[in-house]
Amino acid sequence: MNQKTRQIVLNIARLAISAGLLGWIVSQAGLKDLVETAQNADPRPYFVALLLMHLGIFVRAQRWRVLLEAVGVRLPFRRLAYLYFVGAFFNAFLPTGFGGDVVRVLEARGEAASHEAAGTVIVDRLTGFIAVFALALVVLPFASGLLPASTAWLIALMGSGVIAGSVLLFEGKLLRRLTARLPRSLSLGGDAWVGQTYAVITACGRRAIARALFWSLVFAGMEITANILVARALGLGASPWLFFLFVPVAVASLVVPISISGLGVRENIFVFLLGQVGVLPPPALAFSLGSYSLDLAPGLVGGVIYFVAGFMGLRPKK
Repeated sequence: MNQKTRQIVLNIARLAISAGLLGWIVSQAGLKDLVETAQNADPRPYFVALLLMHLGIFVRAQRWRVLLEAVGVRLPFRRLAYLYFVGAFFNAFLPTGFGGDVVRVLEARGEAASHEAAGTVIVDRLTGFIAVFALALVVLPFASGLLPASTAWLIALMGSGVIAGSVLLFEGKLLRRLTARLPRSLSLGGDAWVGQTYAVITACGRRAIARALFWSLVFAGMEITANILVARALGLGASPWLFFLFVPVAVASLVVPISISGLGVRENIFVFLLGQVGVLPPPALAFSLGSYSLDLAPGLVGGVIYFVAGFMGLRPKK
């Protein structure tokens, strides 16, 4: 089986997993109850949530801009916002929630070297993870009484692991020593593409990473607020503090490349987590789908922009 055929088979398998997981959780919640929950929702908080997530694209574009400028790459802000909208489109439809990051790297070719784009995109994503889990760790002592102890400890371990792993990656020296004996193509200290990309990651520097973390915290606040608004629209009744803990777990689930954009996986996670605080499956599933739509909506805007730009010949020539 060649590489192309293998990729097609894997994507079909991911699609089947998404459909299977989503079908199973809908059957457990009850389609009739799910539709009734959605029909009784208040659309006003939901539309405010949508606005926040569209504005969040520009916040994240500014975050990426900070990192690119730290390594000597300057792209117009409107170009970065365009790439983020396009990335949101591919994130919504490609396996895992990170397919759009690859597209951002590919689309930036000609304006930035591939290792510069890739390295800054990795830091860009990691600062986002650090921010949501840092907020979770800050809130956890005050909200842990709302959760079973095992769930609270799991969130604490996930948050600590994300932050510790990111610090290790940014530090650079230890990972370069650990990979020094690997083949040149895999060594983080080598001059191959992997080594060049890692050099960009460590070259961003503390000041740029601190500034990127600021914008990540701004976006994390917007994202969690948007999810709280979706919960309010549906009348969930769950404490707003819980979403500081649950949203990072759902975001982390996108790392696992077993479904299309985490669809099905995220829904089961939210139904499980919200079920632990007394939320019934129909509103919990409605919330999860509403949360997914917050990412989907900017992605659809990005898709329109991308295809219109291609049709009109406005994309930069590679």
